[in-house]
Amino acid sequence: MTPEPILFVDDEEALRLAAEQTLQLEDLDVTSFAEAGAALAHVARDFPGILVTDIRMPGMDGLELMAKALEIDPEFPVILVTGHGDVDLAVQSMRDGAYDFLEKPYAPARLVSTVRRALDKRRLTLENRALRREVGRRDTIEARLTGRSSVMTRLREQVRAIAATEADVLIEGATGTGKEVAARALHRASARSGKPFVHINCAALPADLIESELFGHEAGAFPGATRARYGKFEHARGGTVFLDEIDAMGQPVQAKLLTAIQNRTVTRLGSNEAVDLDVRFIAASKRDLEAAAARGDFRADLLYRLNVVTLRMPTLAARREDVPRLFTHLVAEAAARYKRPVPDIPGAILTAVTARDWPGNVRELRNAADRFALGLDLDIGSPTSDAPEGDTLADRMAAHEKSLIVASLAAHGGSLRETYESLGLSRKALYEKMQKHGLSREDFSPGA
Repeated sequence: MTPEPILFVDDEEALRLAAEQTLQLEDLDVTSFAEAGAALAHVARDFPGILVTDIRMPGMDGLELMAKALEIDPEFPVILVTGHGDVDLAVQSMRDGAYDFLEKPYAPARLVSTVRRALDKRRLTLENRALRREVGRRDTIEARLTGRSSVMTRLREQVRAIAATEADVLIEGATGTGKEVAARALHRASARSGKPFVHINCAALPADLIESELFGHEAGAFPGATRARYGKFEHARGGTVFLDEIDAMGQPVQAKLLTAIQNRTVTRLGSNEAVDLDVRFIAASKRDLEAAAARGDFRADLLYRLNVVTLRMPTLAARREDVPRLFTHLVAEAAARYKRPVPDIPGAILTAVTARDWPGNVRELRNAADRFALGLDLDIGSPTSDAPEGDTLADRMAAHEKSLIVASLAAHGGSLRETYESLGLSRKALYEKMQKHGLSREDFSPGA
């Protein structure tokens, strides 16, 4: 384990050396300073150690040093070392935020025990902060990527792991599966969350202006360029660039994009000077880019730069058990947006939306939720199966059976009795089928 550093400040060399020796003999990591300014330069909000400082010193004294350290981090442990006449001052300083004080001359054992307690407190403070940050990231991800299905649980785990890195990411998935939602979740859970998230729809950029939009231009670079302009990449300084529908980008621009990603620089049109980029790239495509690269429709070298990590967004058909809860959530959102009361959703409606495939995925389901919130007919058609064409009849029947059980459990809030009665099954038969399909009543309860 990395030792927690102790900053020890005293202008008297003999006391400084004695304290340093005492702490080192206890295997404690100590750095001593003759003046306060040098020690203050080491203090940061997540500095893992503590500060021990004498009060009476020339220049910046111990009380001023403590005040400046607590401005950086109000929970930073500061131990004051006092002379006999400074005890009242030290007691007042503890009310002002000091952790403890030692009165000269102090016993070496007292110094060691006080320092160890302060280090324990600091360790606990930093662990709690890290835990709160992790909970915040988890809440951000779960709020954006909802669902209890195994594919969504796995997706959230991947997003959490990737968000903590600087790796560029490729997100692939069918239309409406939430590629932009995943990109924003990655950004919000990363260290770049306080910086811009720049969404660029590559399919919507005019072909004759795409380079200027992305890379910027200097004045006079082309007719109509009357003044210099930053490109979108430069606007994302310190943040994230989301290249949506990157498969729609032409090959000439792909080559320049490859250079920008590879070198983390951009050169504006009309300029020869490269500008450094501090950004993370996330790209999204509804097509399989590996297949596109194999056909020559997409640069293979750009693909390999982008897909350091690849996320694949599941279709709604692949996570059918999430549909009832997601539909309910989208209806509530729509009602709030249209300033209408949230309508009750009959069990028959939840059964119908769960049993149906949604080719447009979440985007199509959201449209249906909007219509329902407005009191319009859903017109969702007949239920379909999520089984591919090549599956056997047994596979298709099992998938259809699971979808009906999921829909009924969702419609009845996880109540087993209402579910097996509505399906015409015995309690034992329902339990066996739920085990077979990996379903749990807890996932459908109102508080889930």
